[in-house]
Amino acid sequence: MSEFFPVLLAGVAAGALNAIGGGGTFVALPALVAFGLPPVAANAVSRVALVPGAAVSAWVYRRDLTPVGPTSIRALTTVSVIGGGVGAGLLLALPASSFDAAAPWLLAFATVTLAVGRPLSRALTGALGRPVGMSGRAVLTGQFLLAVYGGYFGGAVGILMLALWSIGLGLDAATGNPMRVAQLAAVYLSATALFLVASDALSAPVLLTAMLLGAVVGGFAGAHLARRLPAGLLRGALLVTAVLTTVLYFLRA
Repeated sequence: MSEFFPVLLAGVAAGALNAIGGGGTFVALPALVAFGLPPVAANAVSRVALVPGAAVSAWVYRRDLTPVGPTSIRALTTVSVIGGGVGAGLLLALPASSFDAAAPWLLAFATVTLAVGRPLSRALTGALGRPVGMSGRAVLTGQFLLAVYGGYFGGAVGILMLALWSIGLGLDAATGNPMRVAQLAAVYLSATALFLVASDALSAPVLLTAMLLGAVVGGFAGAHLARRLPAGLLRGALLVTAVLTTVLYFLRA
């Protein structure tokens, strides 16, 4: 039980971060690894635990959902569910050493995207004089690839979604945030279904329960507070967390 409350707090933080701007995996995954779970098992447990929090956040945002570019909400969600399942299958099929080797580089990639995604979007928009307009097929293809990444690893996948939509469609981050949360829940849902039947995600019930309860509380509170938190402060906190986690993973590797 000494593990319960620290992991519960990590779940609250992870759920809130996912609801507000993304990056919950940067908190959830290291917390579970710190309490003795192997990286692959920790990844599966965090994915299962964060689903209810993401679903609660999506419910809070349900009236704010708008289509992404020329795609429908149904089509985008379907692609997210399928891609999340494919990514989870890859995590389970590939050797654990593959994830151990890839995790620091995936974290680094997500951190760089978090740091430069918004400035790059503004630069491209200024250079072209208009927002870039991706076709519906391009949006769905990009979403599928991100969903596969989300099912396999998940770190900052919501941030990557906003970066793609912002760069490719000129979609404002505030407008796209409700859809980001909904698609995050879709990616996690299919991954969770596979993890529950084909992984050892249930082998650590205390850690799973603590993370799950915390993520629900954080997801609910974070979605309600999202419009009140200064965007600059949020981005700074996410970036600091991402950088520190990436450095720690490279040192561990």
